[in-house]
Amino acid sequence: MTSGSLPVAAFEQPPLVLTFAASDPTSGAGLQADLLTIASLGCHGTSVLTGITVQDSAGVDEVMALDADWVDDQARTLLEDMSVSAFKLGVLCSAENVRVIAEIMSDYPDIPLVFDPVLASGRGDSLSDEEVIEAMRELLLPQATIVTPNSLEARRLAATDQDEELESLTLDVCAQRLLQIGAEYVLITGTHEVSTSVTNRLFNAAGLVRADEWQRLPGSYHGSGCTLASAIAAMLALGADLPDAVQQAQEYTWNTLAHAFRPGMGQAIPDRFFWSRQMAPND
Repeated sequence: MTSGSLPVAAFEQPPLVLTFAASDPTSGAGLQADLLTIASLGCHGTSVLTGITVQDSAGVDEVMALDADWVDDQARTLLEDMSVSAFKLGVLCSAENVRVIAEIMSDYPDIPLVFDPVLASGRGDSLSDEEVIEAMRELLLPQATIVTPNSLEARRLAATDQDEELESLTLDVCAQRLLQIGAEYVLITGTHEVSTSVTNRLFNAAGLVRADEWQRLPGSYHGSGCTLASAIAAMLALGADLPDAVQQAQEYTWNTLAHAFRPGMGQAIPDRFFWSRQMAPND
């Protein structure tokens, strides 16, 4: 997709993508950001709420996990009624929610699963404790079609008791460990690395699949990871193979950041409908 093109889905009805995520009142990240992204790319977003947050564009103040039975009931009721083409997982809020969602995912092994292991907000507010991280490793990574951590998340997820300093872990080693746990693909984003540009690296069991370099944009952004993972899920739902889905989702995400706006006093928010504001009205 180019920055001025309109995504078009050649379907009688849009493919359905189901996201599991916590709410974000700013719609910069979380459930709302997922739905905006999915809709922008021509799919229909369905959702399961995993928790409620108190946050603004600067950071997260409080998180309340939804009861795991409610998470389970939301998903089971929806999936008995509708057929979805891709799953996307974001902030899951509790180890109990991780366990319930893993059970649900195991019932749908043929549907692509895009897992964004959100461990902290952009400000550094913790969103997943060690119990949640361990449950992710044990139950969700082995089922993931693709896991999309940033470099900080990749190091935490891949760390073992023998690793004295996380900073010493190379991203190649992190990817290898996450693949060994069971993920089919690992996309490690480079936004948190010290570099003049951003390089995102996609790995599978054979090694590096592709490395995409992007201009590093100034400022900081609220929800860039949510946007990327949701865009990958939408592209998979539209029928793209995984490497192409990753490339197209990166291009879309970079454009949302290049056109970001700053409605509050904190981070900028990606403009998921940037393309609609570039379309000139008919004369």
